[in-house]
Amino acid sequence: MSRSPKNISDIIKSLASRHGFEFCGLSNADFLESEAPKLDNWLSHNMQGNMSYMENHFDKRLDPRKLVDGCKTVISLVYNYYPSSDYQPLQDSFKVSKYAFGIDYHMVIKDKMKLLWDDLQAELGDFTGRMFVDSAPILEKAWAQKSGIGWIGKNANLIIPKRGSFYFLAEMLIDLPCEPDGPIKDFCGTCTRCIDACPTDAITPYVVDGSKCISYFTIELKENMPIDLQKDFQDWIFGCDICQDVCPWNRFSKPHQEPLFEPNSQFLGLNRQDWEGLSEGLFNELFRYSAIKRTKLKGIKRNIAHIKKMEP
Repeated sequence: MSRSPKNISDIIKSLASRHGFEFCGLSNADFLESEAPKLDNWLSHNMQGNMSYMENHFDKRLDPRKLVDGCKTVISLVYNYYPSSDYQPLQDSFKVSKYAFGIDYHMVIKDKMKLLWDDLQAELGDFTGRMFVDSAPILEKAWAQKSGIGWIGKNANLIIPKRGSFYFLAEMLIDLPCEPDGPIKDFCGTCTRCIDACPTDAITPYVVDGSKCISYFTIELKENMPIDLQKDFQDWIFGCDICQDVCPWNRFSKPHQEPLFEPNSQFLGLNRQDWEGLSEGLFNELFRYSAIKRTKLKGIKRNIAHIKKMEP
C-alpha cells in the first residue's frame, strides 16, 4: 500500500513516542548550507582541541546523503535523562555529569532504536537506512533544530521549549519521503547566564570552544592536564553541567522514567575520600556499564589531582 509522506510522518512520530522518545522531528535530507561556515570556523580556530576525529568527514557532517545513499529523511529523536531529586550524589563528593548517572546511553538508546526500527519496518514495509547514537559524523543538534524540536542555545545545546536541554539526541537516516517539520524561533533572548557561569570561559554566544570546556578536559583529553592550566573545575571530574544547570529553561526539566538511567546506591554513596581511594577493581565493578568508563580510573585520578591543585 502506497502511503503519503504525511501518513509516514505520523506513523514515525507515533511509534517513536511509544518507544519512549519524548520528541521526534523530521527533516528533508539535504545539505546543511548554513552550518558549513560555522563548522569551518570552529575547526580553523582549533576549538576541537585534541579531538582530531572532528576534523574528519567534513562533507558527511553536512550532508546525510553521503552517509546513506538515497537518504530522503532525517529523523531526529530525543530521550530524557534528567534525574529525579531522589537520586543525587552526596554533597561531600566530586561531581559527575547527569548523563552518566546510569547505564551508558549509547547502549540504552541504541537498543530502543532497534525496537523502533523493527516496528517501522513492520508498519511501513522494507526501507533502508542507518541509525546513530552519537556514533557518526552527523550534526545532530543542527538536525534537531531544523526539525523544530528546539533551538540551539547560546551554550550550543539543543533547548526544547518548556522542557530544557537534558536530553540525549539520536538520528535515523531513511530512504522514505516524509512530511518535514519546520524550525522554531530562538528563545534565549538577552540571557547570558551560561556564558557568565562557565568557569573556563569556553562559551561565546552560540559557540563552545571545545578545547576550553571542562567536559573536554575531564573526558576527551587523554593526556596530562596542560601545565599552565589554571582553571577551577568546581569539583567536576567527569563532564560538566554548569551551562545547563544555570539555564532558565531547565527549570522545566522533569525526571526521566527510564530505570536504566537510575544510578546505583554505591555510586551515590561515594564521598570525596572514596573517589580518591578508588581501586581498579571497584572502579570496574561500579562503572562497567557506565559512560564513566571512557575516562578510565587513570583519568578520574588525574582530574581529582587537578581539582586538589586548584584548591586554596
